[in-house]
Amino acid sequence: MILILTAAFGDGHNTAARCIADAARRLSPGEEVAVHDIVCETHPQLSDVLQRLYQFAITSWPASWLAVYRLLEKMKPSAGPPAWQLMMLNALAGMIETKKPRVIISTYPLYAELVARVGARTAVPPLVTVITDSISVHPFWVTVQSDLHCVADEETKAVVGRLGVDAHKIRVTGFPVSLAFMEPPAAEISSGNKRLLYLPSTSTRWVALTLEALRPLLRDGVHLTLPVGKHAPRLHHTLRRFLDSMPGASIDVIGWTDQMPRLLQTHDVLISKAGGAILHEVLAARCPVVIDYVVPGQEEGNADLLLSNSCALRSRSPSETAAHVAALLADDCKLGREFREKMIPLSVPDAAMQAARLALELAR
Repeated sequence: MILILTAAFGDGHNTAARCIADAARRLSPGEEVAVHDIVCETHPQLSDVLQRLYQFAITSWPASWLAVYRLLEKMKPSAGPPAWQLMMLNALAGMIETKKPRVIISTYPLYAELVARVGARTAVPPLVTVITDSISVHPFWVTVQSDLHCVADEETKAVVGRLGVDAHKIRVTGFPVSLAFMEPPAAEISSGNKRLLYLPSTSTRWVALTLEALRPLLRDGVHLTLPVGKHAPRLHHTLRRFLDSMPGASIDVIGWTDQMPRLLQTHDVLISKAGGAILHEVLAARCPVVIDYVVPGQEEGNADLLLSNSCALRSRSPSETAAHVAALLADDCKLGREFREKMIPLSVPDAAMQAARLALELAR
């Protein structure tokens, strides 16, 4: 049995967990693979409140999140478990006792500490921690070390080494993305229009201003796809007003979707914030991206990875976002094609398979 632990604070942890689970099932058919969010399962109401606060902070009050992020850098594990960990520790110990996993894979930094505390009183299987940030790795990831740490790239490996992890415990696997990135996209009937994908995760006002700035491109025939997902309720009126003001424009608004690999593979440009999961999906699909927002601290390294390799553009205003999109689409996407070529050395579509394979080898 393979136990995978995650937490819903940011999309990257769940994405990595889900993709590694799919890879483990492919590599070890017939074996049980279970994914658990112990934080949510033991403290559902508190988890929901914290997720909402986290989302509000990173979207509307980033300075407050940066202050918390820096404060957490100074925290060290206490000698005994704090009260808020007790239910999680009991839940984890129960899983280990009843399910008897032969390896635990964690995509969230808290679980290394929990596994170590359980391990102080009973035998625990090997732990593999998959670090979902690039370059700007928070020390919390390695305050308690695991048997193996999987990282996205060589620069992140060096950062984790400087945080005190032995080199032989660090493996570069890439960020675990969907196995669908390993397959070429299905052929689509194309209208010939250039295709723009926009993930609107910034504040409602910022999204409205960005859509307004994109209006001239849409009038020129650019097709816009908007996967709004969990942001649908707060953006409903903004999107409705914009759609009503653009009759005849080629715009698709979709809710939650599991088709992100196909969307990234079939669009010419993406507008997105610098989330760890989405930017590594960008690299897997080799889709040019305009980064319109970076969460202070945790996402800075993700953005730097692409910007330092000259395969992304960073905007700091809606008008700059539109100008960057226009530049990437100009001259039959000439600049966009250059970005795609520069992404080749960074693209790891089989990263989930690599991480799962290492975990299974450690289990044996």
